[in-house]
Amino acid sequence: MVDPTVILPSDPLLPRRADPHFAWEAGLIRAAGGSPALLDHDALLTGDVEAAVRRVPTGSGPLWYRGWMIPVARYAALAGALADRGCTLLTGPDEYATAHELPGWYRTFEPVTPASAWLPGPSWDRTVLATAASALGGRGPAVVKDYVKSRKHEWHEACYVPELADLDALERVAARFTELQGEFLAGGLVLRRFESFARTADGRAEEARIWWVDGEPVLIGPHPDCPASRVEPDLSAVRPLVRKLGCRFVTTDLARLAEGNADGRDAVGPNDRGAGSGWRVVEVGDGQVSELPSGVDAEVLFRVLLDAARPGRA
Repeated sequence: MVDPTVILPSDPLLPRRADPHFAWEAGLIRAAGGSPALLDHDALLTGDVEAAVRRVPTGSGPLWYRGWMIPVARYAALAGALADRGCTLLTGPDEYATAHELPGWYRTFEPVTPASAWLPGPSWDRTVLATAASALGGRGPAVVKDYVKSRKHEWHEACYVPELADLDALERVAARFTELQGEFLAGGLVLRRFESFARTADGRAEEARIWWVDGEPVLIGPHPDCPASRVEPDLSAVRPLVRKLGCRFVTTDLARLAEGNADGRDAVGPNDRGAGSGWRVVEVGDGQVSELPSGVDAEVLFRVLLDAARPGRA
């Protein structure tokens, strides 16, 4: 029986080794009875798919990927190239797009996540921005992001809009976000209702990342941005939605609302679902490209993943 395979990015300087960022995961894969294989992530991004997969053994069968984010179109090309080598990604291209990009998962999680509107493609103007703002009630605070990521480290410059009714400010933040993302803009522009979350002593949101395999929470830990945080979120409202989404390996980032959705920034408008206490889904992600926080014991995650890849489960 062939050991279950997990593909990891190779080191750009030493291509026969795993990227140093994922080397510890390679050790966990081996300890759990699996075999790491290597992907040339840079080659994949430039479109040389055959070169990207040349170190993946032919006939590896069902496999997972764990590594850097991959644009949806490149992931589909990767799946095709692996299929030609007798390998099958356990997360198919459609599932990957569903979990990786906000428009794929938003409707499923709409009751438990900030209200959102999006504009496909890299081009937009003031009129379509105003329409998106109107879909969120037309006033109150919001954040700007793309289908996958925000630029929260440039919070006031390229992320946070204090007042949607101020179209000049909205246009300025959206333009700066688009400029900074450049060629890495994923899918299109997203406006999300700002909700105020409970904070730790150092000012960071009390956020947890939950890793789900086949609808079950396998690992609950801190968000990578606050690895020292230890919170235990209530999953009762999220569990059925993860199962409804139908993707085998996903993550959900959950944060607890501040009391009263504080600081005078209560959500407003017809799509508001945010006031009050409780846990909210900040983000959904494909588990293959979600970051594991440092210090977390991820052995159980890899054991479950490898078990899910074995004959009769895949």
